[in-house]
Amino acid sequence: MPVVLGIDSSTQSTKAEARDLDTGGVVASGSARHPTTTPPLSEQDPRSWWDALVSAVEQLGDHRDDVVAMSVAGQQHGLVLLDADGVPVTPAQLWNDTRSATKAEQLVDSLGAQTWANACGSVPVAAFTIAKLAWMAGHQPDDLQRATKVMLPHDYLTWRLTGAHVTDRGDASGTGWFDPRTGDYRTDLLATAVPDADFWMGCLPTVLPHHTAAGELSSAAAEQLGLPKGVLVGPGTGDNMAGALGLGLTTGDVAISLGTSGTVYAVSSEPTADPTGHVAGFADATGGYLPLICTLNATKVTDTVAAWLGVDAPGLSDLAMAAGTDHNEVVLVPYFDGERTPSLPDATGSMTGLRTSTTRESIARAAHDGVLCGLLDGLDALRQVGVESAGTVRLIGGGARSMAYRQRCADLLGASIIVPDSDETVATGAAMLAAYQAQGAWPDATAWGLGTGATIEPRSDDGRVRAAYAHAASLATEA
Repeated sequence: MPVVLGIDSSTQSTKAEARDLDTGGVVASGSARHPTTTPPLSEQDPRSWWDALVSAVEQLGDHRDDVVAMSVAGQQHGLVLLDADGVPVTPAQLWNDTRSATKAEQLVDSLGAQTWANACGSVPVAAFTIAKLAWMAGHQPDDLQRATKVMLPHDYLTWRLTGAHVTDRGDASGTGWFDPRTGDYRTDLLATAVPDADFWMGCLPTVLPHHTAAGELSSAAAEQLGLPKGVLVGPGTGDNMAGALGLGLTTGDVAISLGTSGTVYAVSSEPTADPTGHVAGFADATGGYLPLICTLNATKVTDTVAAWLGVDAPGLSDLAMAAGTDHNEVVLVPYFDGERTPSLPDATGSMTGLRTSTTRESIARAAHDGVLCGLLDGLDALRQVGVESAGTVRLIGGGARSMAYRQRCADLLGASIIVPDSDETVATGAAMLAAYQAQGAWPDATAWGLGTGATIEPRSDDGRVRAAYAHAASLATEA
């Protein structure tokens, strides 16, 4: 039985999912944690991702003998710099490291927001790799000069697997120096971040289409992972692009993801260029586009509020579900670690509407609502730039396990949502990329059961809650 292996290397952990190539059934899985980070400084040693990958794959046991292809999906935007010996020059700055916020503002000012949006589909914010590279040039120039390779997190793992310095158009579209419409790197954009842009162009990975393999698993990697020789390795992609694949999204379908960050994205046949910077005009992993909104604060907010109230995340969900139905309630604007959308890297969270009658239940519901309202504002922003969104809405990520997040999402949206049976959509998407390498065609979405799950219907009309949140968030923005 041929098996394909999908790897999800996120901010928090690496997960490995082994699937039957023919049926798509999961035959084994494994996971291993990454070092924790706390913004505004958020760094990890890339070698810790490799150690986690080795550990996760070891957990697959004898199923490793049947693996014929694999691919990696990784957290977007992070900056990995390697020296001539392949050693990381510094820890990798992750997407949620906000020290580069000032540099991002300077980059935007240098060309103008509209020019950036037209050139690469997005307006740079602190998360984007180009802002992190500019930060290195300004703050650690000696370290930067030692670098000979520039990578994204998933590129680093593909390089460890094959020795190939490659990427894909999906993840490359989050760098700030890649045009998703033409598929080309932009020397003029790179030149805004570093001197001698021509030199640095030679340090970037080759962009491969999804149907071209990065190469075969190297002998050293095969031995470490306990995998057969000759395993094909795909070029991989970013986590959001893999999530869209793993959900089986088609044009008009929307995904709302609740993890360390929150994202809203839709598959589109047309590129977007939003000069407000709210919508990132990413490419997807298949040749189309993936316009996306990302918020910095998601499930970490509810974890934090749960700790304040002396419960765990499921306990906070229970409290939120027990909250009353009146709307003279608490509003939480959850900018605990600053915010990416809107771009407020120095913002803090705020809570309004507190009264002597305020209950733990009200605070618990406000925590869930605050996270969701920010994401639903993002869905509105997608629609405002012409993204079709009349299809199904799927709620994914770790937060989708929470009954409060599920029900409140449907209530605040005012429409039904689907919560997929599998919450490992990124690993599934990576496995699909591996399957393409193995058989030269996409797996059958129906056979693989992509995106199927429970339908959640709204129980109330909570437009007033969203309006109260919008008012409170506008005050935070003005501050």
